[in-house]
Amino acid sequence: GRYFLSCSRAPALVEPDDIMHFDLESEIVGGRSKTPYLERFIHGAIYEARPDVIAVVHAHAEDTLPFGIAPAKLKPVIHSGAFIGADVPVWDIARRFGDRTNLLVTNVAQGRDLAKKLAKNSVVLMRGHGFVAVGASVPDAVYRAMYTEQNAAIQQKAIALGGAVTYLDPEEARLADETNRGQSARPWELWKRNHIRIRRDANG
Repeated sequence: GRYFLSCSRAPALVEPDDIMHFDLESEIVGGRSKTPYLERFIHGAIYEARPDVIAVVHAHAEDTLPFGIAPAKLKPVIHSGAFIGADVPVWDIARRFGDRTNLLVTNVAQGRDLAKKLAKNSVVLMRGHGFVAVGASVPDAVYRAMYTEQNAAIQQKAIALGGAVTYLDPEEARLADETNRGQSARPWELWKRNHIRIRRDANG
């Protein structure tokens, strides 16, 4: 019934004291006075709807954005993107909340609507905004976020070459995803090291 999230701060600058505690309606628990992220409702609503999810990543990766606004559907084209699935949902905030929003998920109702669109999937795209990836651990969710972006970039390049693109067969995707699960620890170590270096550079 609770989750942790940093205060509203550039990720490379986050310190342990910046971590805040929220309930599933994304209200601050414990009276911390730091400013929370506007879109914390994404996290609270997904944790509420998906007890199997331990970590949520929301990102604005540029290569994923076209698949939320164009007819082409994001599909797995590389083995490390197998978790994406054959039908990645696209959440359009305007479908329920009209065209007078700022495209950000800033309340419980919007968060729950996004979580409903995610359903049992690993990834949901957000029209004109970004995407969300979920996982059974922090390394798993980060792995999925990183490879969602990489798969999207490679798929765009393949489409640009012209002709039919060969996507992963559903059985190929299932077997690849089954094999890849539990393999996130290897890239996770590198990503952590790079993040620490970025933090050191940012802090002088």
